[in-house]
Formats: sequence, structure tokens, C-alpha cells
Amino acid sequence: MKDEEKLIFNNLKEQYIHFGLPADGIDEKTDFAIHNLKDVHTILPYQSLIFRPNFFSFVFVKNGYGRYTTDELVFDTVPGTIYFTNPGHYKSYNWHKIEEIYLITLSESFLKENVHKDIFEEFPFLLAETVQPRVLSSDAFSEFEQLYLLINKEYQNHSAYRNRIIGNLFVVLLLKIKEYFWKDYNPIYEGNRSSQIVKEFKRMLEKHYRDLGNGLIEKAYRVQDYADAQSLHPNYLSNVIKIKTGKPIGTWITEKTISEARALLQNSTIAIKEIAYRLGFSESTHFSNYFKKHTGLSPVLFRKQHIAATS
Repeated sequence: MKDEEKLIFNNLKEQYIHFGLPADGIDEKTDFAIHNLKDVHTILPYQSLIFRPNFFSFVFVKNGYGRYTTDELVFDTVPGTIYFTNPGHYKSYNWHKIEEIYLITLSESFLKENVHKDIFEEFPFLLAETVQPRVLSSDAFSEFEQLYLLINKEYQNHSAYRNRIIGNLFVVLLLKIKEYFWKDYNPIYEGNRSSQIVKEFKRMLEKHYRDLGNGLIEKAYRVQDYADAQSLHPNYLSNVIKIKTGKPIGTWITEKTISEARALLQNSTIAIKEIAYRLGFSESTHFSNYFKKHTGLSPVLFRKQHIAATS
């Protein structure tokens, strides 16, 4: 899969541009997008290349037919299908009929900043490695349709409160998904040994950075610490994570560090020096350089821009 491994996209606009699909309706200013696939796939049938997105996807098929592939999972999409994937999986899809199929994509940062700061604690099914699709009756599906159409309306409305409104509506959407499908779901107990290793690592990573952000612990974990917690050799853990998710363990840790840093800069008045310390940096200058390397902005400028956008 050498050529296919190069098809890694950080957002939907990047993916659509690469695939030669219209991307004008996708706002670059937010890590969130929603649209009816009918407006994108004007020529059918359509078969995508194999790719790996670094964002969450939610598909709501009111009226359409096709086929989805996520890693080893292959299924037909029919009216009433609801399906989602999280970052790191290899995917492809084809469509041969589309009337109303809404796709929502969003980043982990958007989830934490606008939906729920403890998003994976409240909705653990989002950590599921591979999720089986669900097909609902038309009455049950209509409950979700009302929500995603409201979200779409707000997405088209470029108000100063757009992300907050979308975030609150998305909480309701996730609660409905939890109510219908995953009320008692615990992703840690699903799958084979490798899958359990990945899920436990994700759970630990999320809890550890939440505790760091809340100031409950002082030391950032190393790969060795995550390995020791599961009684594994660090090289073995690293190999399992890379093979199963497509991302090195260091990338998972980096992305989590940046996500938590963004959340703290946006949602608190904690001094940048204190944020650096909480996230395991001995010097605030090291944190500032690290943050700028991965976001293009210094922590100071990132916070100023957020304040200006919300004031």
C-alpha cells in the first residue's frame, strides 16, 4: 500500500481537492464541515481511492446506495444507514445513487473546544476501532435528520456563535447515537488482543492528558510509561499502534498535546507558562516553539486570535 499510504488528509477540503471534487462549500476557518453528498458527487457512479483521514466522519443516508470499506469492514449503504469512523483508518467508498446523504466531518480539536471538553469520557464509543453501521426505520432516522439539517443550517450561517451553536446541537446528536446504538458500549472490551491494546492506549492517552490539563498530575507520559501500563515492550506497543492505526505512537502523543494546548488556550485564562508546565515542558519557550511548529502560530497569538473572534 505504498502509494495509498501517501493519501493522508487532515481535513475534508484537502481530500476533495485531491480527488478533484468540488470543495467551495467547505469553510477553511473551522475544523468542521457538513453537506449533502448530492452536491459533490454530480457524476455517478463514483469510486474513491483508498485514503486515510485524520478526522471524524459521520454519514447519514436518507436516500442513497453505495458501498463503504473501512480497513477490513465492507458494507452496503442503503436508506436509513448511519455510520461513523474516527481518525487513522484506511477507507474507500463508492456511490451509485445519491438523493440525500449528509456527511459531517470534524476534528478532535473541534470536538473538545465546542462539543465537550471530556468528549471521550462522555461518549466512549467515539474511540471504537471499527464500528458496524446501523440501519434505522424511517421514523427513527427522521430524528437524526432533524438534527443534521439544523446543524447544516447553522453551518451556512456565519455568525460569531456558529461553532458554539453547532457544538451544542452535536451534543444532542451524539446523545441520540448513544441512546440508539451504544448506551452500554465500552470500546475497551471489543476485538482481538491487538485491538484491545490500541483501545487501552487511546483510553490512557485521553485520561492522562485530561488529568494533565486539569492539573491533577504533573508528569507527561513517555512511550515507556504507556507500554509499562499494559506490561508490553515499548517497541511492541509502538508497532501495534502503527500497524493498527496507521499513525506512529509519537504522532498520537503530539496530536494530543496540541489538542489539549489549544483547548487550554481557548477555554481558560491560565498563564502560558503554567500550560507549558502542565503539558510536560520544562520551559515555556520550548512549549511555544513546539506549538508554533505544529500550528503555525505562537500560543500568545493563538489566544489573541481566539479572543478577538469571540468578543
